[in-house]
Amino acid sequence: MKTLRIASLKKLLMLLLILISGLATYAMFARWKVKQPYEVRFKGGKISGRFESLRADIRFDKAHPEGAKISASIAAASIATGFFIKNNHAKDALEAEKYPTISFTSTKVSRHGNAFEAVGNLTMKGVTKPVTIHFTFDDNGAGGVFKGGFTVRPRSFNITRNGSPEQLAIMLVVPVSRG
Repeated sequence: MKTLRIASLKKLLMLLLILISGLATYAMFARWKVKQPYEVRFKGGKISGRFESLRADIRFDKAHPEGAKISASIAAASIATGFFIKNNHAKDALEAEKYPTISFTSTKVSRHGNAFEAVGNLTMKGVTKPVTIHFTFDDNGAGGVFKGGFTVRPRSFNITRNGSPEQLAIMLVVPVSRG
């Protein structure tokens, strides 16, 4: 009976240690809040512009990128090309009323030299495709800046409106603060 209690106590202590170490690992990943002004720009063919709405949940530690989690969303209707007619055409091409959100969720983050890459799923116009975002992170303790980019093929996301480019380059500059 006493042996059974000791064995149960050992199992309980082991479970507590695992739980505490898991929480400590989770806590070491800083949570970052997006600050203004950020840039989400795109360029391809005869179209260029930016998105004016970005929300993100970023858990990232430079020393341990493998544990990072990044999710972000953009309101499709926040597209800005600098010309209202092009804005309307772009919103139509994205079907912004039917698919109001463009989103990214990381599945893996890794270091590559002095830079990083986030592999994940991009969902746009109801279609989800894998993408890889190459980025750097310059931090100053309480804040920092993520800079990166990736390319997408609009046709892969059923964006087939006349004038849609074969490829779009997406450039990101996202200042953050610890949150």
